Amino acid sequence: MDRSASIALGSVVVALFVLALKFLAYQVTGSVALYSDALESIINVAAAVAALIALRVSARPADATHPYGHSKAEYFSAVAEGVLIVLAALSIVREALPALQNPRTLEAPWNGLAINLGATVLNGLWAGVLLRTGRAARSPALLADGRHVLTDVATSVGVLGGVALAALTGIGWLDPALALLVAVNILWSGWQLVRESVGGLMDAGVDPQTEGRIRQLLSTHADGALEVHDLRTRHAGRLTFVEFHLVVPGTMTVQDAHAICDRLEEALFAELPGVAVTIHVEPPDKAKHHGVVVV
Repeated sequence: MDRSASIALGSVVVALFVLALKFLAYQVTGSVALYSDALESIINVAAAVAALIALRVSARPADATHPYGHSKAEYFSAVAEGVLIVLAALSIVREALPALQNPRTLEAPWNGLAINLGATVLNGLWAGVLLRTGRAARSPALLADGRHVLTDVATSVGVLGGVALAALTGIGWLDPALALLVAVNILWSGWQLVRESVGGLMDAGVDPQTEGRIRQLLSTHADGALEVHDLRTRHAGRLTFVEFHLVVPGTMTVQDAHAICDRLEEALFAELPGVAVTIHVEPPDKAKHHGVVVV
């Protein structure tokens, strides 16, 4: 099992433990806001399981029916997580509205807050692990899981403050009102995740900064060529696909043209781990500009 899969498995264990702590905090206090926080942790468990499955599938090598590999499987877990977030938000609203009309008195609020605080600290530490590993491995599944766990931490901090305020002031409607705010925040988080994942499934190109770096590398290492044009990029999970046309002099040998291609590929491999490069070599009459290498 590689590091990404090990982290995904660890995420399942951490999510289950945090879920148990948060539901214990809800049972101790009867707080709807703490219930909403616990419900979001159910999504963390489901998302962690989905990420683990997606990572296992995406790690399969290319085959006859999937010549470009299985890396896009990771996006499905992120989409599924976004859908789960929306369902959780609706469940919170269903619980909070009756409590808003008939506010309850919180039971043992400080004990529940202490338990929830412990779960929040653990979540914060784990979110950092997920985000660092996700960036290093270029894994959409781990990044989506890490961002959601981080959102969960921010939500928990707000919930802790709100429930503490409700306990101190005795204002009963603060607790369900806070739960409704949590639901809105969860919905926004779900929308962000789904939007990013759909972009990956739709073969969205790399971000402008990365594209600029690619163009700079091609211009720097294309000595001997006449022009580079028709650059195209796309993401597929942890892979980045780069395609372009390379115009070379008509008198250049195949071996020399191949050497330029090797040099360009090596420069891209060094800068972008997980990059797959396709170069189409063309004669001078296919150039779109003249006199300088143009990307």
